[in-house]
Amino acid sequence: MLDEHKVTYRYREYTQETLSEDEIRTVLRKLGMGPRKVLRTGDKAFRALGLTGNEPDDELIAHMAAHPTLLQRPIGILGDKAIVGRPPTKLLDLID
Repeated sequence: MLDEHKVTYRYREYTQETLSEDEIRTVLRKLGMGPRKVLRTGDKAFRALGLTGNEPDDELIAHMAAHPTLLQRPIGILGDKAIVGRPPTKLLDLID
């Protein structure tokens, strides 16, 4: 989709090049959201860790860094703006 719109981007394979806690905090700031808003409660790691979604922000961020599948994706970032690409066409909002 981004290729069709001739948007230059860098894809980061989140399971191979995981985000650090600091990077997650930076992304959350750019999104203007807390970790609960991007937490995948249906993910098997969520159940395996016994999470409720009510844990403190720092704890959720630490779990997201250790278990990247807990983080909603894709997330597009352009400068100081970021957006969760759900549905993926929302990523185009970054270039408007």
